[in-house]
Amino acid sequence: MTAHVQELRLELPHVELSARVCGPEDGYPVLALHGWLDNAMTFARLAPRLAGLRIVALDLPGHGLSAHRPAGVGYAIQDYALDVLAAADQLGWARFGLLGHSMGAIVGMITAAALPERIERLALIDGLLPYTTPADEVPEKLGKALLAERELPNRRKPVYAQVEDAVAARLTGALTVSREAAELLAERGLMAVPGGYTWRSDPSLRLPSRLRFTPEQARACVRAVRCPVALVIAANGLLAPHAEAMALAREQPSFNLYELPGGHHLHLDDEEGAAAVADCFNAFFAARGGLPE
Repeated sequence: MTAHVQELRLELPHVELSARVCGPEDGYPVLALHGWLDNAMTFARLAPRLAGLRIVALDLPGHGLSAHRPAGVGYAIQDYALDVLAAADQLGWARFGLLGHSMGAIVGMITAAALPERIERLALIDGLLPYTTPADEVPEKLGKALLAERELPNRRKPVYAQVEDAVAARLTGALTVSREAAELLAERGLMAVPGGYTWRSDPSLRLPSRLRFTPEQARACVRAVRCPVALVIAANGLLAPHAEAMALAREQPSFNLYELPGGHHLHLDDEEGAAAVADCFNAFFAARGGLPE
């Protein structure tokens, strides 16, 4: 399915972001947030199927065509919440919806928990709880993260002779995607360099986190979400085997759960998966009133 898409640059006070915009100008405002090492193309199949929404799919800092954070700043999961709010402010959106996949779903959940007055509806795909660290493990994890950051200047990005080689490498990642999905992500994620192509993403994204939420803090964020939530769970994704996250989601009165066949990128892997996710989210967003069923 195709749709008219606009490219947008957002000059935020602290970073410059790129975005893909889809949907009517007077549609319900939704910021879309992709997963780790992905980009705004993750919503290329899903966004055109979502009726009545003005979707601004961001390249989060360090990803896609967006700027990287300054050296030494890092990519803590909660820092993306500031990017989301700053982007909404620049768009003039006082209240809006969030659509997130994987890491983007986690960022959406954290943002909605922290500032419920800003987030009206939350649509999540195969993501909910951030990775956590028990309190007594924090010093050791911090030390390992700091040492890894010191070694970062010695690392070099892989260079692929052809785009097809980079796509093939993406297919061997821990989170499997279809070839078509990998090609879509590569459209926005690769750049030409001497000798071939490499990924645009900031190498710092692969560093271990200096400081993570404790399990108790992560659960508290989920319980603090007040807006209606639609959570799509992929049968062969990351969330379904996570018993704690699944139980926590089922306990929340504002959560609507939809279990669908497919992998972690079910919304991008093929048209059938995108259509199934769209069916869930169209009904969810239409329920707020004024949108087509």
